[in-house]
Amino acid sequence: MCHSLRNLEHHHFKFEGHRRPGDVHVHFFGTDCLSFGAGIRLENGDMIRVSFEGFGRPLRNVVHVSKSEAVPIEVNSLG
Repeated sequence: MCHSLRNLEHHHFKFEGHRRPGDVHVHFFGTDCLSFGAGIRLENGDMIRVSFEGFGRPLRNVVHVSKSEAVPIEVNSLG
């Protein structure tokens, strides 16, 4: 599967919580094998837990599925 950077930005920044001024976003490409490629399907109310040895407390997020229609998000690069 091939996506443009514009398409990836849209799918990430369409969530209001991902558009907070001052936040930094780091993306690791190729994670398909750890999620959708493995047949994992998230549903409303599921909890995602991410942890790495030496990085402190785990990150926990609850999945919320929005029923609103997607609107394209434009992202401005810092560089």
